[in-house]
Amino acid sequence: MSYEQVEEAWGLIDEAVKLKEEAGKDLQPDEYWDPLFAQSDLVDLDRTKSEGGSPLAKVFLKSPYGLQFRTEYMDWIPFRHGEVKLD
Repeated sequence: MSYEQVEEAWGLIDEAVKLKEEAGKDLQPDEYWDPLFAQSDLVDLDRTKSEGGSPLAKVFLKSPYGLQFRTEYMDWIPFRHGEVKLD
């Protein structure tokens, strides 16, 4: 299950890359919220709104993973925010 959850995080990052490419410019983290993250069933909306920062720095997924914005590269990378059970 854990590997699939990491893959879901990377899939959301791929969608963020497409959004950036369509815009033709670097996007600020908050510019991803309405068109992408707020629409995704993978995102824990309440936790992201309360703990994600302002401007948005982290997006918490419903799995133990999330996305973190790297300002120096203007992109998103996965991170783990919860316990992973390897059964």
